[in-house]
Amino acid sequence: MNFRQLDLNLLRVLAAIHRTGSVTLAGKTLALSQPATSNALARLRDFFEDELFVRAPSGLKPTRLCEQLAPAVLAQLLALETLVTGHEEFDPASSDMHWRLSLSDLGEMLFLPELAGAMRSQAPGARLSNISVASSDVAAALEAREIDLAIGILQPRHRGIRTELLFRERYVAIAAPQWRPASGRSGRALTPQQLAEASFVVAAPTATFHGSVEQMLARMKLEDRIVLRARHFGALPELALSSDLLSIVPEMYARNLRQRYDCRVWGIPGVPAYEVRLVWHSSTDKDPAHQWMRALVHKLFKRPVRAEAG
Repeated sequence: MNFRQLDLNLLRVLAAIHRTGSVTLAGKTLALSQPATSNALARLRDFFEDELFVRAPSGLKPTRLCEQLAPAVLAQLLALETLVTGHEEFDPASSDMHWRLSLSDLGEMLFLPELAGAMRSQAPGARLSNISVASSDVAAALEAREIDLAIGILQPRHRGIRTELLFRERYVAIAAPQWRPASGRSGRALTPQQLAEASFVVAAPTATFHGSVEQMLARMKLEDRIVLRARHFGALPELALSSDLLSIVPEMYARNLRQRYDCRVWGIPGVPAYEVRLVWHSSTDKDPAHQWMRALVHKLFKRPVRAEAG
């Protein structure tokens, strides 16, 4: 095969089909008709003398050769896009960009109001959407440009993904103001015995922020004390404050709740801190618009990080 005979526009089609698993969806992302996209795939197959994609129940699956080609092609396309656009100046006041973040329901409550307020002040023409992405899919979504940033308990170890620690946080327990432990004295923190005697309501989200509360209770051998599971953190205040249940939440969320509810907050000794990170793709490192957005996130949410004891 002679590389000079390859129409480089076809490589965009290769990357799009690899990302979507569909000729039709790939065409839509590239503003091409289905016949035009199918024709491009046929030309790619002829050039590489390989099927590149084969049909499977879940969509088109890449061949071994395609699995080698597609990631490299995508990386080069992203690098070229950054090179072309990276020297443009960015003026947030006149920007009409559509920013796509990935936050869980709790992240939406904790981060979105401040971020939206700052954007409305500094970039009134811009738009902002929260795209629900499972934590295991964040790296792929960033690479595919389905999202621009993610914030959460995330540490994807994928090539081309950047992460930055925003802050460390701890879990605490919230309860109705009249709630007291079944035994022992009532201090500012609950003892292991008092926790073992309590009953819990927890949130079990599927997105990017807190899937680890239940895991923490399991490590403490308290999973059999969970009597109620909700899908969203937003349901926890009413559930905990109208019952005799304890709810485990991040301290940042507990502080937020105390401004709006009459609730009691209890410390949980011996629980390790978790890390909340900002995550993005390296192809946007030098993009002025993305640099502005990351700086805005830093200004709003980054906190000094103390070294963990021990």
